[in-house]
Amino acid sequence: MEVNVEELKKIIYKAGELFFNRESAGHRKSKGAADYVTEVDITVQKKLRDMLHALYPDIQFMGEEEANDTVDYNGTFWVLDPVDGTTNLIHDYRCSAISLALACRRKVVLGIVYNPYSQEMFWAEAGKGCFLNGDPAHVSQVQSMDESLISIGTCPYYKEMAAENFQAFHSIFLDCQDIRRSGSAAVDLAYAACGRIEAFFEKKLKIWDYAAGMLLVREAGGQVLDYHGKTAEIGYAADIVAGTPVIANILTERYLSF
Repeated sequence: MEVNVEELKKIIYKAGELFFNRESAGHRKSKGAADYVTEVDITVQKKLRDMLHALYPDIQFMGEEEANDTVDYNGTFWVLDPVDGTTNLIHDYRCSAISLALACRRKVVLGIVYNPYSQEMFWAEAGKGCFLNGDPAHVSQVQSMDESLISIGTCPYYKEMAAENFQAFHSIFLDCQDIRRSGSAAVDLAYAACGRIEAFFEKKLKIWDYAAGMLLVREAGGQVLDYHGKTAEIGYAADIVAGTPVIANILTERYLSF
């Protein structure tokens, strides 16, 4: 199904204004260990869900704050994370994003990631390349770990995995130029797509965390793998390694086979 990317960008820009409502960001409830939802998450999702339905009533909707029980993965559906980086939003850390993907028959065909704080919008359509605010985006050309900046995800909802995760972080830190931790998988994937970092990895990401960013990286010339080095596919949850083809493969081969 054809969609109007410019139309989608406009409604995402508008929804991004809600990130600056500090009162709504302060109204939150816990969904689990280190997992929160705020009024901003709920309001952004409702606004975008309603707009998407008005524009494309035949496309299914999947959102982080929905049950999603009836979504047919073999059909066509939106995948929305209204606020990727909710903990950052709560603390006014200013590194959060709206992540919207369109999937068709288990393949992502459109991805948009928007950080309202930096006013940077990344988008990609399958086979058409990746763009940042209208300019083409490409992954880094760095070929070695010692020149690489690597972004990590700490799996904050699964702290029982901390020992094995931090063992990998330690080994990678010793071999790379430095590591980073943004708190938003969508932002990290976008940064890998535009070459600001060489790679990003995290276990147990949900589909709304990585669906849009997965396409950004691939359309920018990068690879998105699982921890075993196989091409990552969309599913409810996944272990994701994304970045330049060389560095993504090095990470899976040397450090992440646990």
